[in-house]
Amino acid sequence: MGLLDFLFGNKTDDIKSFQQAGAIIIDVRTPGEYKQGAIKGSKNIPLQNIKSNIKDIQQLNKPVITCCASGMRSANAASILNANGIQALNGGGWTNLKNKL
Repeated sequence: MGLLDFLFGNKTDDIKSFQQAGAIIIDVRTPGEYKQGAIKGSKNIPLQNIKSNIKDIQQLNKPVITCCASGMRSANAASILNANGIQALNGGGWTNLKNKL
């Protein structure tokens, strides 16, 4: 176990279990950032638009894995989603998440 796993936990198992439950990936970066590269099949909902899209996300009736550039915005998004009854996990930076999928 590496130092980062010790401090932050190993999310690979959580990500796998979310995937098995049919999770969708929401990338909360700006549209410009998203266009420069993203996980295939992910949805781009910028962090500042998450709250206004809660009902649409709830209607998907699936768990959510959030991602962004570094993991900061996606942590905020996952917190907002969880507070609104949506099972969400911060997947961190999109490139690292892509490697775990």
